[in-house]
Amino acid sequence: MAPEQSLLISELFYSIQGESSFSGLACVFFRLAGCNLRCAFCDARYTYEEPGHDLPLAEFFLFADRYPGALVEITGGEPLLQENVYPLLSGLLATGRTVLLETNGSVSLARVPAEVIKIMDLKCPESGMHDRMLLDNFQYLAASDEIKFVISSREDYDWAVRMIKEHDLARLTKLLFSPNKARLRPALLADWLLADQMPVRLQLQLHTLLWPDRSRGA
Repeated sequence: MAPEQSLLISELFYSIQGESSFSGLACVFFRLAGCNLRCAFCDARYTYEEPGHDLPLAEFFLFADRYPGALVEITGGEPLLQENVYPLLSGLLATGRTVLLETNGSVSLARVPAEVIKIMDLKCPESGMHDRMLLDNFQYLAASDEIKFVISSREDYDWAVRMIKEHDLARLTKLLFSPNKARLRPALLADWLLADQMPVRLQLQLHTLLWPDRSRGA
């Protein structure tokens, strides 16, 4: 690893994993700055509205070493926009860590190490970004990876169900439906899933339930 390697970061923190099938577990978070999408309901606008700060890769490893038993997640923004995310991923894997990557579905996963657990968004119509999805990424997903749909309406739900069936996603990887609580009651989404017997996990953002007044570092 070259000493000059660094990444633009918005925040790094230690918390409870609030999403994915790993929800509830202790996790080190590296939230990188910058994003190529502008989702209508983005809850991390500061990652692209505010300048990130430059942090050497060595500092990421030192921070992770403080919590040796925790998961490590690289998120954003969109972390795959920065070239030096790849040595970070490989370096964390080399230390034996369980590494999660949360990515917005618009950037190729081709170079992401297979051992990294990829949590890929598939943006629904109400996000305004569904036409930016890179469907070729399906070929890089394994059974240990996950696809997340944020559902804001019945239109989003029907679109997500159609994508799952058209691309046989239930056979490919784990599927998560997360309600946008500002626009859709979680109980209503649960009713739809039960009625259609969909093979997906209903996901509520645990960190927002634990710390409803905290918009960062959770």
